[in-house]
Amino acid sequence: MPKSIARAAFAAALLTLTGVASMPADAKQPTYSKSYAEDRAEIEDLMARYLFAIDYFDWDSYVETFAPDGELEFASGTSKGREAIRAAVTSFSKRIGEFYHTEDGKPAILRHVILQSSIRVEGNRAWGRTLWVEMANHGPKDTMKMGTYGIYEDEFVKLDGKWLIAKRRVLNEFLKGRQSGPTNPVRDMDALAVASKK
Repeated sequence: MPKSIARAAFAAALLTLTGVASMPADAKQPTYSKSYAEDRAEIEDLMARYLFAIDYFDWDSYVETFAPDGELEFASGTSKGREAIRAAVTSFSKRIGEFYHTEDGKPAILRHVILQSSIRVEGNRAWGRTLWVEMANHGPKDTMKMGTYGIYEDEFVKLDGKWLIAKRRVLNEFLKGRQSGPTNPVRDMDALAVASKK
């Protein structure tokens, strides 16, 4: 047997033994449509508007990022529909000073930051997995302190040409029972997108 064929056979056997060759097909990169860049840009803008609205207590803008029947799930429960979502977040906002405050006891200034996002678009539906962190002037002498972190598990819908949040699950990964995984969240997202086409 020529050496090149023997090397190829050895490499194939090694890949099979390590499990690389047996990865499911959905582990491959998706094929993006011609409109993907535009759809992704609009979804990223939507997510930024969501965070600016939180940080500046603009609840009108906040609820407008959701579809009319949108759903928000976070550690204290699930709210469905814009008015229920508004009630949940304004109630939480009033209590934020209990968790984050300056040395003189005033509510701290919070800022949310998105780190990286994987967004999968299929027609008028999309899915996202996004890492986020939250910081505040809650440290010694009101210095910046990294407060919380987690993952957004999102479903988006395009209604009347506009992307909106259909469902957002906020995972605060420092809380027991609110972690992602154990599988790769992006693989889970891709599986949902593939299943939606069947």
